[in-house]
Amino acid sequence: MKVLIKNAQIVNEGKIFKSDLLIENDLIKTIADSISGDNVDEIIDAQGKYLLPGVIDDQVHFREPGLTWKGDIETESKAAIAGGITSFIDQPNTVPNAVTQDLLQDKYNLASQKAYANYGFMMGGTNDNLEEVLKTNPRNVPGIKLFLGSSTGNMLVDNPETLENIFSNTKMLIAVHCEDEATIRANTEKYKAKYGDDIPVKFHYLIRSEEACYKSSSKAIELAKKTGARLHVFHLSTAKETELFRNDIPLKDKKITAEVCVHHLTFTNEDYETKGNLIKWNPAVKTQKDKDGLWEALLDDRIDVIATDHAPHTWEEKQNVYTHCPSGAPLVQHSLVVMLENFKNGKITLEKIVEKMAHNPAILFRVEKRGFIREGYKADLVLVDINKNWTVEKENIFYKCGWSPLEGTEFGSKVTHTFVNGNLVYENGNFAEGRFGERLLYNVD
Repeated sequence: MKVLIKNAQIVNEGKIFKSDLLIENDLIKTIADSISGDNVDEIIDAQGKYLLPGVIDDQVHFREPGLTWKGDIETESKAAIAGGITSFIDQPNTVPNAVTQDLLQDKYNLASQKAYANYGFMMGGTNDNLEEVLKTNPRNVPGIKLFLGSSTGNMLVDNPETLENIFSNTKMLIAVHCEDEATIRANTEKYKAKYGDDIPVKFHYLIRSEEACYKSSSKAIELAKKTGARLHVFHLSTAKETELFRNDIPLKDKKITAEVCVHHLTFTNEDYETKGNLIKWNPAVKTQKDKDGLWEALLDDRIDVIATDHAPHTWEEKQNVYTHCPSGAPLVQHSLVVMLENFKNGKITLEKIVEKMAHNPAILFRVEKRGFIREGYKADLVLVDINKNWTVEKENIFYKCGWSPLEGTEFGSKVTHTFVNGNLVYENGNFAEGRFGERLLYNVD
C-alpha cells in the first residue's frame, strides 16, 4: 500500500513545516515539499491539519489478563488509537501479576491477537523474583516495573536488600511507582479513626501525601545514584519531587528521568468537590502549587515524558466508599486533546507536546524506529484538526468502562486520522477492521 498525505503541517524535532509525506507499506518512504500522486493507492488532503508522530504512552493498565470487566487490550488500545496513541507500554499488575517470563509472554501472546496499537509490557519485580527479573530480554521488553507503594497482588517491593539487588544487577530501565507505604498507612488510620471507611475523598491528597511521595522518590533516586541504575520515576505529583531531577544534560545521557501524567497537569484537590472518586488516583491529585510546579518542571525539562497511567474501573466500582473505591481512571482517548487544549491556551507549544509525548518516550525506552517523523521509520502518525470543537459524551467514549472524568468537557481540537505501521486504523470515529499493532523493539547497547 502507498498512501500520500498532502499539505500537512508536520510537527517534528522542534520544527513545524508544510510538507507532503508518502507512506509505503509500514514505513515513511518520503518527506518532501511536493510528492506526485501517481501510482499511490490513497491520497489524504491534510490542508489545515497538523501531522504528528504517534504518541507513545509509557504507562497504561489495560487490565488483561484477569481484570477484563474493567477493560481489555482490544477495547483500550482502540480508545488509545482514537486518541492518537499508536504505542503503549502496559504495567505488570494484572492478574496474575506478570512476574515470571512465562506470565509476561502470555500477555504478549494476547496482544498479538488483540492490539490495535503497538505494544510493550513491563516485567514486574517482587521481593522474591530477582532470578526471573534478570532473565528479561532488553531487546523486546521495555523495562522492569517496581511498586514502592502498595499495588495489586504481591507487587509491593519493600525489602531494602531486594531493591539494592535489582538496582545493582540489571542494566535495563527500572520504572518505579514512588509512595512510602508506612506514611500512607499511618495517614489512612488517622482518617479512618475519624470517618470510618467513608473518608471524604477530598482528604485523599493528604493521605497519599507530599511527604509519602517525596520520601519514596528521594530514596529511589539515592539508590540509583549509588548503584548506577537507569531509573525512571513514574507519575510525579508534587512540586517538591521535581527538585530531585536535572535539566542540564540531554535526555539520552540522563540515567535518572521523570514522567508526569495528564491528570496531575489538569486537576487539583479543589476538583474533588465536583469530581469526587472519579479523580481518585495514586499518587493523588494534589494542590494548585503542585500543579504549577509540575508544569514548570515539564517546560524546563526536569520532567521528560507525559503519560496517562490509564487505569479504568467500572462506574459501579468508583461509587464505593473511599476505602473500597479503587484508584485510577481512563485517559488514553483524551490525553493528546487535553495537551492540545493547553497549546491553544498558550501554556505549551506543539513542538514541546510532540517532544514529551512521542520523541522522549522513544529516546528514553530506546524504541526502535518510532516516535519521530523520519524517512525509514515506522509510519505511526496522527492527523489533528486544531479547529474542531467537540464535547466528551458517553456516546463518543470508547473505553470499555464507558465513562471518563472529562465527560462534559468541550475541546477545540480533535484527532481525525491515526496510522499504525502504515495502516489507517482510525478515521473520524471509525476503525479499520483488523489488528495492526506490533510488538515494540528496543535498541540495545
